[in-house]
Amino acid sequence: MGNCWCGGEPSVYRVSSNAKSESPKQESPSVNSTKHFDKLPSNPKEVEDLRRDTAANPLVAFSYDELKAITGNFRQDRVLGGGGFGHVYKGFITEELREGLQPIQVAVKVHDGDNSYQGHREWLAEVIFLGQLSHPNLVKLIGYCCEDEHRVLIYEYMARGSVEHNLFSRVLLPLPWSTRMKIAFGAAKGLAFLHEAEKPVIYRDFKTSNILLDLDYNAKLSDFGLAKDGPVGEKSHVSTRIMGTYGYAAPEYIMTGHLTSRSDVYSYGVVLLELLTGRKSLDKSRPAREQNLTDWAVPFLKEKKKILNIADPRLNGDYPVKGLQKAAMLAYHCLNRNPKARPLMRDIVDSLEPLQVSDEDLIGKGTTLTFTVNVANVKTVLP
Repeated sequence: MGNCWCGGEPSVYRVSSNAKSESPKQESPSVNSTKHFDKLPSNPKEVEDLRRDTAANPLVAFSYDELKAITGNFRQDRVLGGGGFGHVYKGFITEELREGLQPIQVAVKVHDGDNSYQGHREWLAEVIFLGQLSHPNLVKLIGYCCEDEHRVLIYEYMARGSVEHNLFSRVLLPLPWSTRMKIAFGAAKGLAFLHEAEKPVIYRDFKTSNILLDLDYNAKLSDFGLAKDGPVGEKSHVSTRIMGTYGYAAPEYIMTGHLTSRSDVYSYGVVLLELLTGRKSLDKSRPAREQNLTDWAVPFLKEKKKILNIADPRLNGDYPVKGLQKAAMLAYHCLNRNPKARPLMRDIVDSLEPLQVSDEDLIGKGTTLTFTVNVANVKTVLP
């Protein structure tokens, strides 16, 4: 999926594999028992019928004409970004639009560019998951449009766009250390919430383009099109088609199609590395040995003295050495080849909390980073 809600094209690399088809028993509520495209909901009433048992958040069913009014008839100068699904537009809900609606800026994600079964299923997954989940580090879904062939989502507007745009932009000022740690902390809290929900959710597509920022650089996860219900009971994993993004997907998931919450932890480790290094997970413009971020960085992470070699040069040394070392070691453990030896997201949140201070306070000071791996008699296989 991977949409950037500000200027520029997102970098999307789909994982391909000869994996098994998804089992209907493991589907999210949105697509359970729907084997044919024409059985997916085709109007708001059918959407709400699907949402009835799980809906916790009220959503507004907008008409397509209302969306035209919100976006100025989808004006090109309102485009925030886009991808294979279509485009995202900046919009304005006014008091005149509909009685009871509060004036607010919104982001309107139009799926008309992808009218396939998979495209509509991903649209529906977002409606279902964000209609039942609410957290400060998840983007808020305000409503949707399901009219004729139109499939549209209306979110709260995130003024600074994606982490991808802010971290890798050639025109914006480099993100300072404290902001990078704030982003890492917020995104970790979002994932931890999903993993520990009453019905656990595996995000499956965690990456910088799917983390959005408000004016204060608070991070919120967006794009739940590939999210899956986690395993229940005695099951250890979900068997599913392999979908995600090259450079972020966990190696065991790519090899087996077995999806667990630890798959998200691996992806989190990649994003944390991107924040520390200022490098993309995959960058074909770099020398061959440096194109894959994890392949390049992990050897440095093994030795404390070499960790400084991975720091983003645009930080100009403006970071606490011990803080960088602690965060780098956390990334190292997240990227463990043995998924059971990776930390839980709740432990990652606890580990990052001591780093949530200003750059001035951190310079020259030591910080502590601790987490536990709740695995008995497991041999740790380092990356």
